[in-house]
Amino acid sequence: MFDIRASFEKESVAHRTLSLRAFYRAFGHPSDVPGAYYDYLRGKISREDLLGNSRFLAQVNKSKEEAHCHELGVTPAEEIDQKIARALKGDKPWVLIGGPPCQVYSVVGRSRWRRDNVVKFENDHRHFLYKEYLRIIQKFRPAIFVMENVRGVLSSTHGGSPIFQRILDDLSKPCNGLRYQIRSFNFSGRGLISNPMDYVVKAEDHGLPQARHRVMLLGVREDLSQLEHVPLQLKAKTTVKDAIGDMPPIRSMLSRGNDSLESWSRIFHELLPLLEWSGSEKIDLVSRALQVSKAGVEIPKTAGGRFIDSNEPYSAEVSDELTEWLYDERLRGHCQHEARSHMRRDLHRYLYAACYAMEFNASPMVDEFPNSLIPEHANVFDVNVPFRDRFRVQLAGSPSTTVVSHISKDGHYYIHYDPAQCRSLTVREAARLQTFPDNYFFEGNRTEQYWQVGNAVPPLLARQIAKVVASILNDNTSANIQQQPTNKIGKSGLFSESLVWQT
Repeated sequence: MFDIRASFEKESVAHRTLSLRAFYRAFGHPSDVPGAYYDYLRGKISREDLLGNSRFLAQVNKSKEEAHCHELGVTPAEEIDQKIARALKGDKPWVLIGGPPCQVYSVVGRSRWRRDNVVKFENDHRHFLYKEYLRIIQKFRPAIFVMENVRGVLSSTHGGSPIFQRILDDLSKPCNGLRYQIRSFNFSGRGLISNPMDYVVKAEDHGLPQARHRVMLLGVREDLSQLEHVPLQLKAKTTVKDAIGDMPPIRSMLSRGNDSLESWSRIFHELLPLLEWSGSEKIDLVSRALQVSKAGVEIPKTAGGRFIDSNEPYSAEVSDELTEWLYDERLRGHCQHEARSHMRRDLHRYLYAACYAMEFNASPMVDEFPNSLIPEHANVFDVNVPFRDRFRVQLAGSPSTTVVSHISKDGHYYIHYDPAQCRSLTVREAARLQTFPDNYFFEGNRTEQYWQVGNAVPPLLARQIAKVVASILNDNTSANIQQQPTNKIGKSGLFSESLVWQT
C-alpha cells in the first residue's frame, strides 16, 4: 500500500529498533525474510552477526537509507531536508506522519509542572515543537499529513490561549499559497469539524484490545480537498484475555533475596494472614476468592526469558484480522516474555488485586486494600493526590487501559489478571495490547523496551489509518494526482508494516 521512504528518531535505542524493522521489511514479503532474523530473535546469533552478513548487504543499506537517528529541531534543518529530498526522489503524492512530544500537553504532566514551577512550564520549548513538523509541511508540501497527540492537547493552554486552536490554524494555513483541510478520521466527507472531541480516535472502538484515546488530525491539501475519504470502521471489542490469554504462564521474579521457585512459592503461599481479613463485605468475598486460588492454583515454574520455545498454534480468541496481524508461525515461540522482579509485599498486593478483579470485575482502589497491604505513604489517602487506583489490574474481559511509557518505571498499573502469575505485564504482553506483531523485536534493556512500547501508536490502528489515507489517494475522480507509488515520511517513529510513530 505504502512505501516508507524515511523516518526520524532521536533516541538511539529506539532507532536501533526502527532500523531492525526496516531491515525486516526490506526483504519485501514476510516469506522472504531469512531464517537468520528469527535466530536473532531467539538469541542464537548477535545483531552484528545478522546485519554483518554479506548476503544481506542490500537490505542493510536500504534500512540505513530509511531509518535516521536525528532530533528534529536539534539536527540542522538542512541535513534533515537533504535526507527527505533524497528519499522522495521527486515522486508524488507523498504522506507525512508524526506526533510532536506530548509531555507538556498531558493532563497529569502539565498539572505537576505548573504546580512545581509555573514560569519554567510556560517557557518550555516543547509547547511549540509541532512547528518542526510544520516547517517540513511548508517546504515539501505533502499531499496528506497525519498528526497524532494526546487528548490533553485539546485543553492545553500557553500564555492563556488554547494550544490546540493555534495548532489547527497553523496546519490549515502553513504559509502563503498553501492550505490544508483538517478532517476527522471518525467521519466521512469534507466538512469542517466544530467539536474538537470529534478529532479523538478511540482505539477500542476499532477492534484493539486497549482503551487508548488520541487526537488524530487528517490534513488534506487544498487542491485535493474535493476528494472524499472513508472513516475508520467500527469493530467489535477485543479484550485483554483475547490478546494475551494464550501467552505461556510465568511467575514474577523476586527483587530482594534469593530468586528461586522455592522462595517465590513460599511467599505466594504466605496467605494465612490474608485469609483472616475481615471488616467489610468486599474483603470477605475476596478472602473466599483467595482461598479458592490457594487451593486450586498451579504455580508457573518459570519467570520467562528473552525467548520461550513453543510449537503450540496461536490460540487467543481474537478476530481473524488480529490473529493474522500478530501471529508468525516461523517464530515458533514468544520473544521478550520475561517477568519483572517484585518485592514481597507487592506480590501480596498483586495477588489481592487480581483476586478482587476476578470477584468484582474491577480493580480495587487503594482504600479498598486490607490495612496490612496499604502502602506506607503519608499522603496515601489524600484526596488531592491522584491515582487512588495506583494498583490496577488489567481486566480479562475488557480492553486494557492505555499502555503508556510509565510502564517502564513500575508495573503497578499493569497487573496481570491471573492471580496465579502474581505479576505485572511483560514487554511482549504490553506489545500485544499495542498490537505489535509477535516478530517485532524491541532493542535495548527491558526498561527501554517498555518505554518504546508505551510511546508508540498501535500498529494495527496505524494500518487502519493508512487505509483511510489510501481511500483519498486512490479516488479516481481526481486528475491532479500523478499515478505514481505513494510514499511516506514518518517523523519520529517506530514503524511496523504500516505507519507507526512515537509521540
